[in-house]
Amino acid sequence: MTVTLPPDYRPSEDESFMNPQMREYFRQKLLQWKAELLKESGETINHMQSESLAEPDVADRASLESDRSLELRTRDRERKLIAKIDDALQRLEDGSYGYCEETGEPIAIRRLEARPIATLSLEAQERHERLERTQRDD
Repeated sequence: MTVTLPPDYRPSEDESFMNPQMREYFRQKLLQWKAELLKESGETINHMQSESLAEPDVADRASLESDRSLELRTRDRERKLIAKIDDALQRLEDGSYGYCEETGEPIAIRRLEARPIATLSLEAQERHERLERTQRDD
C-alpha cells in the first residue's frame, strides 16, 4: 500500500499513533537522512583519493594526517548511524517502530522528530543514562 503525504504533513499527538501517514513520514525522513550520509561519505572518499600525503613540509603532513584521522572517525560514526537508520527502517517494516523497547509504550512524536532512530522513550532513556552514570562512578 502506497501512502502519499501532503507536502506540509507533520505528525501530531492528535492523530492515531503510527498510522500509515505517520509511518510514511518517518520512512521518508530516515531514507533522506541515510542518503545525505551516503553522499557525504562518497565526497569524503573522492576528496581523500585526490589528496596527497606526500607533503614536503612535516608540519603540513602532520596537519593533513590529523585532518584525515578526524574525517575517518567522523565517517565511522556515520557508518554506525547508517546501521541504526537501517534498523529503524526495519522496525517500520515490522511494526515496532515508535514504541519503546523497554516499556512497549509509544515514544513521543517530538522525540521521534528530533531523533528518528530512538528506541527508548524519554523516561526510559533517562533511566538508562542514570544507570550508566552510577555504574561508571563505581
